[in-house]
Amino acid sequence: MQILSVLIQHSKMSLDRTFSYLYDGPEQVVPGCRVLVSFHAQRVMGYVEKVEFSPLSAEELSRINGFDFAFISDLIDKEPLLNEELERLCDEVAEYYLAPKISVLQAMLPASLRPSLSSLRGPKIAYEKWVEILDADETGLTDKQIEALRLVAANGSTLKKEAGTDAIVNALIKKGKIRQFLKEKDRFLIPEYEKEKKPRELTLAQNEAVSTILNSEKDVVLLQGVTGSGKTEVYLKLSEEYLSRGQNILMLVPEISLTPIMVEYFSRRFEGNVAILHSELTPAEKYDEYRRIAKGEARVVVGARSAVFAPLRNIGLIILDEEHVESYKQDNLPYYHAREVAIMRARHFGAKVVLGSATPSFETKARASRGVYGYAALTRRINERALPKTQIIDLRNRSVMMPRDTVFSRILIDAIKQRLERKEQVILLINRRGYSSYVTCANCGHIFTCPSCHGNLTYHREDELLKCHHCGYVVSYPNVCPSCGSEKIMRVGFGTERIVKVLQEYLPSARITRLDGDVGKVRKKVASTLAEFRAQEYDILVGTQMIAKGHDFPNVTLVGLVLADIGLSLPSFRATETTFELITQAVGRSGRGEKVGDALIQSYNPFHYAVTLGAKQDYEAFYVKEMQQRRITKFPPYYYLIALHFSSKDETRCIRASVEFKENLEQKFGNDLICVGPVVPYYAVVGLFHKRSLLIKTKVPATIKPYLADLVHALSGKGGIDIECDVDPLDY
Repeated sequence: MQILSVLIQHSKMSLDRTFSYLYDGPEQVVPGCRVLVSFHAQRVMGYVEKVEFSPLSAEELSRINGFDFAFISDLIDKEPLLNEELERLCDEVAEYYLAPKISVLQAMLPASLRPSLSSLRGPKIAYEKWVEILDADETGLTDKQIEALRLVAANGSTLKKEAGTDAIVNALIKKGKIRQFLKEKDRFLIPEYEKEKKPRELTLAQNEAVSTILNSEKDVVLLQGVTGSGKTEVYLKLSEEYLSRGQNILMLVPEISLTPIMVEYFSRRFEGNVAILHSELTPAEKYDEYRRIAKGEARVVVGARSAVFAPLRNIGLIILDEEHVESYKQDNLPYYHAREVAIMRARHFGAKVVLGSATPSFETKARASRGVYGYAALTRRINERALPKTQIIDLRNRSVMMPRDTVFSRILIDAIKQRLERKEQVILLINRRGYSSYVTCANCGHIFTCPSCHGNLTYHREDELLKCHHCGYVVSYPNVCPSCGSEKIMRVGFGTERIVKVLQEYLPSARITRLDGDVGKVRKKVASTLAEFRAQEYDILVGTQMIAKGHDFPNVTLVGLVLADIGLSLPSFRATETTFELITQAVGRSGRGEKVGDALIQSYNPFHYAVTLGAKQDYEAFYVKEMQQRRITKFPPYYYLIALHFSSKDETRCIRASVEFKENLEQKFGNDLICVGPVVPYYAVVGLFHKRSLLIKTKVPATIKPYLADLVHALSGKGGIDIECDVDPLDY
């Protein structure tokens, strides 16, 4: 009899423990495989943590332990899902982020391998029928059979459907002339890029950066380089070095939109050795790529956040490009940050981690400044190209605006016209997708909100729908107000769709394309849009922050930030930092070719230091000033943060539980922590659940986390209260 300790598929802290089941079948169950079990009369997936053997029967075990054991319903896997390194990583991530282990497993694995019932509906290995020659003797064959036999003989292994009709091929198989076999189908193929004949010569600064990183005693090194300074070429040179040592490379990018160009760079340099992992792949494609990596068929993995869990062995180098970008942090359980997970993995292999950015996150910059991380710098653009000339346009001065327009200034429209005349390209950035920010009734003031999470609905002109950008709720555009019955429905604010519409009115001959989260929902649309813009099939690219980072368009000589300071209004301690980063990165997209670039920054806060220093690309001055604010307000990197999210169907219980939790922590730790809240989060109600949050600030997280973990485990699930922990939150 095998006694299995099983984790249940539900990602609840109250269920973050194993449950015992029995198995008396013929197979040897191993830890790390999935099983089907009955849990509270429901069929669920389980993950086997431990296996023990007992000579006793089920009845004897039940009598000794005082409870009845249930048997598993089915054994799904015969081999562990994770290798030893990834299993240890899973435990480390769960412990660091105070997350249920099952939630970490579900984040690590592709859909078909997750410990979840939905995995049973996921794609499996696809096979194709192939044939190969056994006997080339043509005696006794018909002309058609001879034709098919010669085709197979000439081509070697051949797809069965290409060898001839089923009747002819089956006749040859029956006569022993050819044999049929199954071969796994390739459902995802990386485009074939021409291999580089000769890698680019590195500049003196790039060579110094490579040497500094390779010779650094630190396992983690910050590569800080101004926009256009050639960080990608440094990544490639470093990768070359580690591959020559027989080690493998993990290359992470923050946005799916950056994956195609990075894959192209690496594929041209390291032909045939590259795999991709990101969310734009279909589940079948991701499953195939994951297994290809696990089998050792790729030595370089390029991908977005979740690629940090790629089953790559013998890793020598992990690179995070644009390491400051917030998308490296997952915004639901297990709330991991790819940077921290990369460092965990690197420790296991003794690998080097390179964090690249023109505007490093404050946590990374502070660690590099204190010598915790190594540091390498690229202070100038490639070939000494000049940084773009910038101009800040004060939107408070109504005289600068186009007539009857609240979006475009005359200066920006005139600058765009000049570029169009010179056959140059323009990027316009607005950090909002959709057409209007919200919809309201002009008669009674009613604002249309999401019934699930109560955030404002955004109008999308393209499909005449109101959409929630938080939970995905969609509803048709209203004709009348549900509160007063008025037909005076008004759209307020603007997004990328409206920018495109207004531009087309001003510039009817301009070829304009758009790239934002809505466009990105269409498979491969991101890659095709960027490729078409790079090929100069469009004059103007309008987009959200996804176009502000990492892209290299040589013919772009003007970048316009339509409303640069929109992020400053957000209730976040990082609002100033993210605004500065966005301006700096966006400005850096201009003038990357032979022509000098310009950047126009429209702002209602033209003298705010995030705007003025972002325009100058003066990171060091901004870092010094903003760090003073962080010290005063006790935010990272001076303090560590842990957010606790409470939810309940009963609002009173939710408030009471969060207050009592806070009192417990303050009584236990006193001055070792600051506990802010409970606060009402922006999305205060999601579905039927009311939300409250606590924010813990501390300089000694290692002291607090064990107690916190025990307390969350003890209280979560009790009295209808659910608690989630977000360690190192970007916001709360």
